[in-house]
Amino acid sequence: MGKDFVLAMDQGTTSSRSIVFDAAGAIRASVSQEYEQIYPQPGWVEHNPEAIWDSQIATARAAITQAGLSARDIAAIGITNQRETTVVWDRASGRPVFNAIVWQCRRTSDYCAQLKEKGLEPEVRQRTGLVLDAYFSGTKLRWILDHVDGARALAEKGGLCFGTVDSWLLHKLCGVHATDYSNASRTLLFNIHTLDWDDTLLEALDIPRTMLPEVKPSSFIYGITKVFGPEIPVAALCGDQQSALFGQAAFAPGECKNTYGTGCFLLMNTGERPIESRHGLLTTVAWGLDEKVEYALEGSVFIGGAVIQWLRDEMRLIDSATQSESVAAEVEDNGGVYVVPAFVGLGAPHWNMSARGTITGLTRGSGRAHIVRAALESISFQSADVIRCMEAELDSRIPVLKVDGGAARNNLLMQHQADVLGAPVLRGQTTETTALGAAFLSGLAVGMWKEKNELRQIWRQEREFVPQWNESRRDIAVSGWRKAINRTIA
Repeated sequence: MGKDFVLAMDQGTTSSRSIVFDAAGAIRASVSQEYEQIYPQPGWVEHNPEAIWDSQIATARAAITQAGLSARDIAAIGITNQRETTVVWDRASGRPVFNAIVWQCRRTSDYCAQLKEKGLEPEVRQRTGLVLDAYFSGTKLRWILDHVDGARALAEKGGLCFGTVDSWLLHKLCGVHATDYSNASRTLLFNIHTLDWDDTLLEALDIPRTMLPEVKPSSFIYGITKVFGPEIPVAALCGDQQSALFGQAAFAPGECKNTYGTGCFLLMNTGERPIESRHGLLTTVAWGLDEKVEYALEGSVFIGGAVIQWLRDEMRLIDSATQSESVAAEVEDNGGVYVVPAFVGLGAPHWNMSARGTITGLTRGSGRAHIVRAALESISFQSADVIRCMEAELDSRIPVLKVDGGAARNNLLMQHQADVLGAPVLRGQTTETTALGAAFLSGLAVGMWKEKNELRQIWRQEREFVPQWNESRRDIAVSGWRKAINRTIA
């Protein structure tokens, strides 16, 4: 058997997943494993970096075995990851100095507000394409330096390494300290125009440059791992949302997708030119490939599929994530109930760090199914808000929306998304598009695929959701959502 397979490591916020793809882009095996979420206090979220590694390597081994393969059959490994989550480890021992601070964590909100008061936000926006928000890595890194005993002194001596989760996994696999353009562009520290770490921002946040990883293209042979026995090249790093855009074969400017994971993330390819947003969106690097960098506009919803976990784990209104669809379908509509899941603030286009979740419109007739349905619908309402901003940037309507991620399998949710948007929603045969993008990028690096046009032929539509609402019904539903949002941020 030849090396006709790639292993995608998809390290997510609540679980680690490994998927083996063949040369036709088909899934031969998929294994996932949840790991512990750590909540030291309200609004704070952490992960144990070693638990991330243990779960990721366990699923990788299991996926290779499940596919009936050995490591010798794997042509390359591609890594895609939760992006802004911050890991700092000792350069000599390789051990983390603190838990990973997760992208959802709001502990640096006050520090971000201080930086805004100093007038730093326009500088940040111009250099990085981002806003000054606790979402991103830079202020999390600063927090670790300020609050972990001995961390700053060791960092200033060159003894600490910083990385997002891709860097952490690469270090564990190969002993290499690097990242790619897409992940670097999410740190608040990377200049997306010069494609280098920005000394002005490093000085403003008081972060030693020696801590930072080397930045490489997304499709690139970073190193060779022997963790599985036979040598395998690690040939791609890419942030999860950019990887999903690539996996959707959205290679041309104007093509877009929405990934329904823990959060929801809509990205649009803007080609080789970064577009500065006027409507609360982010400008980010899409990927580095073929000796050039391409950019994207992005809108981020902090709580997407995580609201389904909330229904299951905290509210106990459902027994499993898949049950959310059948329970929601018990009622014809939300009965005027709206859930705004601002559990960790609101992302685009509001960027309100202090907002907290609300349920509005409850009456004596409201029941379990109404709340479950309203929680599901909050995912598509929030996504639609971002899409409308994106359309305003372009001064044109998005003709179709490609979707992926776990919650994209929920037919009721996808139909509601099409109804709220008034545009078709296309779901591909592979909803694991994030992992597929990493597989594509790694396969390109080792010559398993020759060019992007080959990858376009691999993408296949599984289902199209056509809007069923008339304009009047859409206006009423959206008006109710906007009232709920306004109460949340009042």
